[in-house]
Amino acid sequence: MTTLCQRSWPQMNETPDSLLATDEPPPFTVDNENGTSPLLIVADHAGKHFPRRLGQLGLSNAECGRHIAWDIGVGAVCCLIGKALNAVVIRQNYSRLVIDCNRTPGSGTSILDLSELTRVPGNIGLSERHKLARVREIFQPYHDRIATELDRRREAARPTALISVHSFTPVFKTVARLWHVGVLYNRDPRFAQILMELLHREEGLVLGDNEPYSVTDASDYTIPVHGEQRDLHHVALEIRQDLITAEAGQRKLAALFARLLPQAYERLIGLQMLDADHEHNCCIPSVCSPERG
Repeated sequence: MTTLCQRSWPQMNETPDSLLATDEPPPFTVDNENGTSPLLIVADHAGKHFPRRLGQLGLSNAECGRHIAWDIGVGAVCCLIGKALNAVVIRQNYSRLVIDCNRTPGSGTSILDLSELTRVPGNIGLSERHKLARVREIFQPYHDRIATELDRRREAARPTALISVHSFTPVFKTVARLWHVGVLYNRDPRFAQILMELLHREEGLVLGDNEPYSVTDASDYTIPVHGEQRDLHHVALEIRQDLITAEAGQRKLAALFARLLPQAYERLIGLQMLDADHEHNCCIPSVCSPERG
């Protein structure tokens, strides 16, 4: 039997003084804060918490456990990769149904009242002030923390690559998705192409090239803002959620990426240095011996 969760979200035009109580989880968690790896790992949809004053937006426990609410398995995978590589990991703690931290605030997909085929009662008829409370207390602190980390690295002249990790459903609206892993990119495909070359060598792995999604300005926020606008190396990863629901799968996929991400990054930096050397040499005028009369 399906048990409905608390339905005590605020009146739609009520403006809460504070959306989050002091004893509730913070908007983000930072793991391995002093990690020295050049890779910064972020998970926009790692969490499934709901602010207490919103109840669970009128959804059942079963709905709140589905992919519509969070990226299943991603938080654990990111933590395992971070531990293996001594990399900083920044995870968002609240359900994407409260506000999607990989969408531009105010866009049509930032706060959904219909996710896939599921109506979200607590998101219907929200006032702009109520939406802004979610931006202010959940979205903005998470992205401010990413920006702070990137600013700190830039000031210290630390090389950095941004790795954004998500999971996807094996079936979407009755359509089966056969990929095990997807590698996503937009304007700068360099990191993605090298990583895909390495992944193609893995026996039995079904790889998606910009599948089941691709990165765009309309459908994404983290990579365009923190990666592309800062001119950082970056890549987005999608992992099929049934492969990382259990701990054994989480460890397996984390080990795969902990092995291949540094290889891809090192190869990318090596190619970048070769290109820089070539460009430098091309700019040096040739010195020829004078002709003898």
